Amino acid sequence: MISQLRPALVMTGLFTLLLGAAYPLAVTGVAQAAFPGQANGSLIRDRDGTVRGSALIGQTFAEAHYLHPRPSAAGDGYDASASSGSNLGPLNPDLRTAVAERAAAIRTEDGVGAIPADAVTASGSGLDPDISPAYARLQAQRIATARGVSVDQVQRIIGKHVEQPLFGFIGQPHVNVLMTNRALDSELPRS
Repeated sequence: MISQLRPALVMTGLFTLLLGAAYPLAVTGVAQAAFPGQANGSLIRDRDGTVRGSALIGQTFAEAHYLHPRPSAAGDGYDASASSGSNLGPLNPDLRTAVAERAAAIRTEDGVGAIPADAVTASGSGLDPDISPAYARLQAQRIATARGVSVDQVQRIIGKHVEQPLFGFIGQPHVNVLMTNRALDSELPRS
């Protein structure tokens, strides 16, 4: 019995060290060397080194002078520890009510008719950092008014931050809310 148990224990120990320690450390080392920004969470820092967020996780922006993100189903705002979708199906009356309330709020704030779907529906994770270019452009008038600048200036900044699909066909064009808001603060400071 011991002759059968010893090889099993040795192999368990060997593979635990190899696959549970050596391989993860090697992958982490390569990631830190080759892609340090991405390996550390794509953190966005101010010039003084203060972390302002991550380009990968949505954040709440409610002020009129900023692009607003899509709604979040993740706890209170964009709580990464409560990441989840709403799990409400398209025929659920609660979803219809939420969408109608969000659309009414956008019409009041931005004074528009047609509203893109991502403006009134939460993402699957509830943490989506991006919005559609249509939703970003829809907010340009409000941002321009709040900052005391022309709509064309805001549209230009939004246009510079539209990211195209990967390889031209994977995904949809999108605008990262945090990065665009930082550009707005940098290029069009509030008066």
